[in-house]
Amino acid sequence: MSDSRINSLFVLEPLTIVDTPSLHAFLASNKKEFHRFFPTTLGQNETIQASENYVLNKSEQIKLKTEFTFAVKTNTSVVGLLILKNLNWELKRGEIAYCIDKNYQGRGWITRAVKEITSFAFNDLDLKTLEIIVYKENKSSIRVAEKSGYKWIKTLLKAHTPPNEEPLDMELYERSYEK
Repeated sequence: MSDSRINSLFVLEPLTIVDTPSLHAFLASNKKEFHRFFPTTLGQNETIQASENYVLNKSEQIKLKTEFTFAVKTNTSVVGLLILKNLNWELKRGEIAYCIDKNYQGRGWITRAVKEITSFAFNDLDLKTLEIIVYKENKSSIRVAEKSGYKWIKTLLKAHTPPNEEPLDMELYERSYEK
């Protein structure tokens, strides 16, 4: 992305080692909210050392172009994550996942960040189709997808199994590159 500053209130940029303490604090303080849909990310950040390893791994994934993890930051604190994942370079497809601190919801930051990542994926990475997969009861996340130009495609039956729960149906939203 040519300019990581999306708006004067927050910055969207790849995670760096200096983000380790605030990444760890962000995930720890939102554990209750994130446990159903981000259990792997939480599990990889249970300690400061684990968060440091997570950041180093995410930096390596960006170099290898296997996954792109960005921090939504205010000042120097991580308050959200956007992950461009499940990349298929042959089909030129990928998926966007996102989360934001409960204290920063409702400000439109994730919508603006998703739009920026979408532009980056289409223009810099030459992807042609992006997906967002959301739980039907997560109305805020559905609004983010729709406001970012993604269209509902279908319900994915039993597509996600939260820890200690039955599988959940998820909603698939897609956006295709348009010149």
